[in-house]
Amino acid sequence: MSAETSVPLARRDHTTHAPKVEVFDPAARTNVDPKGFVRLVDEYRHIGPGLYMARPVDGHRRIAYFESALLPAMGLRVSRWRGHPGVDLGHDFYIDVVDISVHGDPAKHTDIWQTVDLYLDVLVRTGRSVWVEDNDELLAAVRAGVLDLGAGERALSRAQRAVAGIAHAGYDVNRWLAGHEIVVPWHPL
Repeated sequence: MSAETSVPLARRDHTTHAPKVEVFDPAARTNVDPKGFVRLVDEYRHIGPGLYMARPVDGHRRIAYFESALLPAMGLRVSRWRGHPGVDLGHDFYIDVVDISVHGDPAKHTDIWQTVDLYLDVLVRTGRSVWVEDNDELLAAVRAGVLDLGAGERALSRAQRAVAGIAHAGYDVNRWLAGHEIVVPWHPL
């Protein structure tokens, strides 16, 4: 099987937007989404090098629930979304390329995590394919000065490493993560 890579440079007509920022507060069991809405979280769990989160998605026509693993060392947010009954989301894993900062102390339960989205997304169909989306948004953000060149280069490098690693692991995200000694406690589907 071969990796699919989508590299559209001008796929859509859109306005350049600032990077999306999200905040994760395990002690308060909240997640502040990119639009500023405070969402209640069902579960937070510290997973060695990262943070696991699971919560419902209110009011979305396609997505009912999602789980994410924030992995600062990799600069990735690995997510598994559950669609509403009968909805095929077109992927099994959705990986956001991000910068992650942690403030406070996880051992004392005072940690606050923040992600800054770097536009690129890596999507995976388990056992079948991996591809990158939103190259056009990344290029537009760098051209417009909304994102600096260093951040753009980090995004490309992280996405390339993820695609290569996932393809090498047989398009199996869990196997790829296990190779980095990361085990995510995904809920059974």
